[in-house]
Amino acid sequence: MAGYKLNPKHPKILLVSDLIAKVRELQAGGKKVVLSLGVYDIIHPGIVMHLEDAKALGDVLVVAVVKDKDVKLGPGRPIFPEEMRAVIAATCSQVDYVCLVDDEITYECLKTIKPDIFAKGQSYRASQRNIDEKLSEAEKSLLFGQVDIRQTSGISFSSSNVINSFLDDYPPETKRYLGDFKRKYSFEQIAKAIDDLKDMKVLLVGDGIIDEYFYTTPLGRSSKANLVVNKYLSQEIFAGGAFAIANHIAGFCKEVHLVSLLGSHDSREEFVSRNLKPGVNAKFFTRADGPTIIKKRYIQQQNNQKLFEVNYLNDEYVKGDLESKIVSHIKETAKGYDVVLISDFGHGFITQKIYEAVKESGVRFGINTQSNGANTGYNLITKYSNPFFVCLDEGEVRLASQDKFGSVDDIIKKMSKVINAANVIVTMSKRGSIGINEKRELSSTPIFTSKVVDTVGAGDAFFAYTAPCLASGLPMELVSFIGNVVGALAVQIVGNKKSVEKHELLEFIHTIMK
Repeated sequence: MAGYKLNPKHPKILLVSDLIAKVRELQAGGKKVVLSLGVYDIIHPGIVMHLEDAKALGDVLVVAVVKDKDVKLGPGRPIFPEEMRAVIAATCSQVDYVCLVDDEITYECLKTIKPDIFAKGQSYRASQRNIDEKLSEAEKSLLFGQVDIRQTSGISFSSSNVINSFLDDYPPETKRYLGDFKRKYSFEQIAKAIDDLKDMKVLLVGDGIIDEYFYTTPLGRSSKANLVVNKYLSQEIFAGGAFAIANHIAGFCKEVHLVSLLGSHDSREEFVSRNLKPGVNAKFFTRADGPTIIKKRYIQQQNNQKLFEVNYLNDEYVKGDLESKIVSHIKETAKGYDVVLISDFGHGFITQKIYEAVKESGVRFGINTQSNGANTGYNLITKYSNPFFVCLDEGEVRLASQDKFGSVDDIIKKMSKVINAANVIVTMSKRGSIGINEKRELSSTPIFTSKVVDTVGAGDAFFAYTAPCLASGLPMELVSFIGNVVGALAVQIVGNKKSVEKHELLEFIHTIMK
């Protein structure tokens, strides 16, 4: 299936640009055009009935099939590649035209195709009550002002239900976990808990990083040195580190105030400002003795394998007048926020005085200290104390505890006591995560995907979602579940190319809880 290519001669399948022209032609001739939007991974009785009802609403039925990159429905989805799903939809007798559409912004295709009627299916209705909230009333008015929305009738069959029952990728232990979890929580409860975070105000203090990805292809071995010669293909630049964390939080919280550091050498301030979401209120301080942190990764494009990394940074701690200004700003602003988050990459920004300013504010604070190639062994969580939340990966907590082989359960218990942390979560890659709460109760959560595109930024996304969830009073087992779903979505994104959005999180949760 991986090599399946869209049949360019299929009479029903059109490019979006050609479809738009066809729709305008049909409408000019007095025809009423109906559009159905979906994944169309499998055809079951519910979809057949939906298509029959949709066709009866007008004269011409168009099916918009969501591209692979925008399908966020859980592990192994979509089952079939986008080209094949388009052909599957085209084989249905009720369908007149098919096109592949981007769906990074839900309903965006309605703006461009502009059908007369948008036909929504039965299973769509139940899930979208909670997921549609990502669209403002103004946006809905803009999208649907000239489009008649109709609900098709018929029996409600969910593709996700069918796939989860017969074709899911989860191992038995994950199925057992989800079975137990669904007996405690409903999708509606989880959606409300996430929605309740919208009024939270977050202060984020951390190292901002610019991630540059250089894609290459190998040419051959050098004749003069023991190295592989690579050909440059393309590059991408992302706002990473604390910049990315701020963008994640801005997708579900009312206000994010970011305090971060830029460099006078190669500042990139314009790029950073342009790549922060509107909900991020940033205060940048500038160090005169170094650049804005830039991490350049060279990647073999064919298999997305990272070859090597070059860091541009001055990792000496900020000091003097600059440090004093940062401390003063935190003291002046921290009390106006519900929670303070420290994202410490160990690159010279978070000094002892800056940490103490956060601690002395009296506002609950959460911390993520990252161990990376530029700081290994020198940026440990043990330099902090009394946080309400700590988020680490297994390597980071083992390094901090100087315990290479011990049980993670025992290590997390000891570490929470050493630093007097109310809550700690340790992520463990393919083995999921383990958390400990204020009552010293442990909860383990499995991973929810085996598909990994890139792990860069996944831990930051996890921290961005779990810290506000814990600050709002949600129980550890629910927070860990939400965090692992966020992680499952984040590892499918190249670097920090985009944020994990609230609606994607809800869609994924809705799917795996069916």
